Amino acid sequence: MFTDQAHTATKSCWEASKRHPFIQQLQAGTLPLATFRYYLIQDHYYLKEFGAIHDLAADQSDDALVAQQLHAGAEHLRQGEVAIRQEFFDRLKITPAEIAATPVAPTGYAYTSHLYRELLTHGPAGAVAGLLPCYWLYAEIGRSLANQGSPVPIYQAWIDTYNADDYTGSMTDQLALANHVATPENTPQLLAAFEKSSWYELNFWQMALDHEDWSLPTAASASDFSTSH
Repeated sequence: MFTDQAHTATKSCWEASKRHPFIQQLQAGTLPLATFRYYLIQDHYYLKEFGAIHDLAADQSDDALVAQQLHAGAEHLRQGEVAIRQEFFDRLKITPAEIAATPVAPTGYAYTSHLYRELLTHGPAGAVAGLLPCYWLYAEIGRSLANQGSPVPIYQAWIDTYNADDYTGSMTDQLALANHVATPENTPQLLAAFEKSSWYELNFWQMALDHEDWSLPTAASASDFSTSH
């Protein structure tokens, strides 16, 4: 099946995500709250586009099952993950003004641009493959963190989100959808989309840890860059 091939192809990348300092610090309770706030704001931007791509891909599909499942995924996102994010915003007093004052980071911008590109170049099937790692990887991380948990209540609530039955059920639906749209002809393109999204998932953690922004290189780093090219 496509999902078996995809999981095998990205095993090392996914293991790197699970071992990433952002995840390790979140579980240990040592992740700075400012970093978690930054992650939530960036994830807000990501989820907005993530849901929009579901609906766009659904509208472009001539397969009723694909269209129905993608629209259902977008609605589940709005009623579940996005709603929980708003609870986190309320608890941390993250305001609309703070969100507006925090531009989408380069990695987040590139990730969602990749997803739109997959829809444009490979249609709804490309979008399904590109969207899948977000569902699947978060479910695996939630499961791996569930036993030990985190001593910080809001970090524990984040873990619980991705180990909950409604989330894992939605993820299982997306796995089935990916296998439904994959064919021998399009599998290479879908695997490439899946692998790129997995890479962006790994780098999303680093983006948050670095509080990545659009700052220009400093004079020293710019000098290093010019001498190495």
